[in-house]
Amino acid sequence: MGIKEFYQRHFTTSDEKVISPGFLARIGGIGLLLFFLTYFLFSWTMETVIHNRKEVIVPDITGKSSASGLQALSELNLAMKIEGTEFNETVPIGTVLRQVPGAGSTVREGKIVRVVFSQGGESVFTPSLIGLPLRNAELLLRQRQLVLGEVSESYSLKAEKGTVLSQDPKPELSVSKNTMVQVVVSAGLPPAGIVMMPDFRQKKSDEAQQWASQNKVQLVLTEDAASLFPGGTIIDQNPAPDAVVASDARVTLTVSGRKGGSSGSEREFRVHYEVSQSGSQRHIRVVAMGKTGDREIFNGLRDPGSKIDLSVPYGGAEKVRIFVNGILVEERPVK
Repeated sequence: MGIKEFYQRHFTTSDEKVISPGFLARIGGIGLLLFFLTYFLFSWTMETVIHNRKEVIVPDITGKSSASGLQALSELNLAMKIEGTEFNETVPIGTVLRQVPGAGSTVREGKIVRVVFSQGGESVFTPSLIGLPLRNAELLLRQRQLVLGEVSESYSLKAEKGTVLSQDPKPELSVSKNTMVQVVVSAGLPPAGIVMMPDFRQKKSDEAQQWASQNKVQLVLTEDAASLFPGGTIIDQNPAPDAVVASDARVTLTVSGRKGGSSGSEREFRVHYEVSQSGSQRHIRVVAMGKTGDREIFNGLRDPGSKIDLSVPYGGAEKVRIFVNGILVEERPVK
């Protein structure tokens, strides 16, 4: 059939401009077939890609900040989408209030976790004030919509005069806005005649015994065989550092009873940290994290420019975290 005959069969005269039903049916059938073929190929491709991804367990990110929540999701190759915000008096502002899918759900990598953030209410977190000058501590409380309460003083062998030694409520607790935070600040070195407890932690017992003899203090030593520190290292004490020690008082020291550490037969991981040269004293906290749980291996105030040297036996921890004024500044694997 030529072009002319095809045209005459399926079309009327140019004045009528009507297409025959048979031609329309054939064109529609071809289009429908192409549509279903494209849809099938697309669905098959997407299903293949999705099912090739690993299955993961959705972590619980409720109560976490946007940065912490995103980090927890990204480690499992999951994504985050913010659905909105809601007021909630029991959940601090800027933290995840709700998530979908929920924690514990099994999904494939690439899944988007939809979250709703809290706009806060009457609850805030108490900041860490330990190691800060009183003026800085008061400014920080104001920023958190908290109030500086009673300020008392205590002598200190380490902390500079005016530095915060302790606080109540403690750091990182959820409290109501305008809560009063009581602090104890350093009054500087004690006057003559007042004996205060030094910080013997991470030191050897010989130094403590010499101090006890000079100050006529009864010294009691106990051992902790499960300690992470080399044998003979003081890991705890009672009274705490900077406590006033009366004459003939009894002081208890806990010493590491770990075998192998003191003789050098056990390999040790060295933890070295240098405090920044600028600013004031800082509250340093070092935590060893392992399969048996977290163990605090250092907690105290340190002057600008001072150094901290610790030893952790290999196998005693998997990683070490260092906190400065309550903020995580460094994490090191033990390897």
